[in-house]
Amino acid sequence: MASKNLHFAQLLLLTSLLFVVPGHGDVNPGKYPVVVSTWPFVEAVRAAWRAVDSGFSAVHSVVEGCSTCEELRCDGTVGPGGSPDENGETTIDALVMDGETMEVGAVAAMRYVKDGIKTARLVMKHTGHTLLVGEQASVFAISMGLPGPTNLSSSESLEKWTKWRKNQCQPNFWRNVVPVNSCGPYHARDLLGLGDSTCSKSTLLGSIESKSPHIGRDNHDTISMAVIDKMGHIAVGTSTNGATFKIPGRVGDGPIAGSSAYADDEVGACGATGDGDIMMRFLPCYQVLESMRLGMEPEFAAKDAISRIARKFPGFVGAVFAINKKGAHAGACHGWTFQYSVRSPEMDDVNIFTVYPDE
Repeated sequence: MASKNLHFAQLLLLTSLLFVVPGHGDVNPGKYPVVVSTWPFVEAVRAAWRAVDSGFSAVHSVVEGCSTCEELRCDGTVGPGGSPDENGETTIDALVMDGETMEVGAVAAMRYVKDGIKTARLVMKHTGHTLLVGEQASVFAISMGLPGPTNLSSSESLEKWTKWRKNQCQPNFWRNVVPVNSCGPYHARDLLGLGDSTCSKSTLLGSIESKSPHIGRDNHDTISMAVIDKMGHIAVGTSTNGATFKIPGRVGDGPIAGSSAYADDEVGACGATGDGDIMMRFLPCYQVLESMRLGMEPEFAAKDAISRIARKFPGFVGAVFAINKKGAHAGACHGWTFQYSVRSPEMDDVNIFTVYPDE
């Protein structure tokens, strides 16, 4: 009789334990928290790790990580002082997404305010909007207490811009315009009667073929970060100052949910980097999560998303990382060698993973 009572008590205790963590049956405390980021942005990952390992939320921690990258001006492509546009001005794009609530806050082409990711979080927290742009995003940020207005250019960015001007503003993002080998102003060839059949005038003024500046970490990059906190909640964040010598007003994939990053507590997260003008047409991170939702492992979900872009644009350069809700992660790339950073409980410090493009 005593053994039966003991067995019943043990069964009752086990049953009660099964309901301690509702909705997170796959949570493994040994695997959380986790921080993943594009590129070897080690200090940014360490900052996010310190926050999340101390018990802060995934959203708070991803903001800490991306904000650190902005302050350090990672590779000159994040935060102020890098990637001047055609007018020599630096602007900021940023995004934060909460995978528990699916809320998003983002800013694009933001001027005069250096804190992109913090502004994005304020958009998510204090408005019913998803994306604010341009100077009005700056007005919002300053009204919410962030420092500004501030000149986001640096001596390095202005020197780079001056050299580019001396090189006849080449390379640039214009195409099918005249004049050629000049800093503009540009005009559409068709408006001037310079279609492909107008050989004599086309020869006189020249033509600009479709071409893209070299895309690389030195002139075109994003920090995209994912954090899974101790509760298993997931958030992603991004920050970038965009493509170097972009046409003023250009917005890439950095502040676009589903393109540069995406998170869903039920599935996992994804971050992207590369030629945002092309990648945003495919929403690769949304694709990654939907593939994982259907049971695909992170490695194959990442490769599938990249291959969809490469089939249409074989010359594009880009990469994604994928992490599922269990903490398994992988990356895929095209046109360059990609590295991403990870910090998890079994690691003593940030680990760098290298991914090579498929032949």
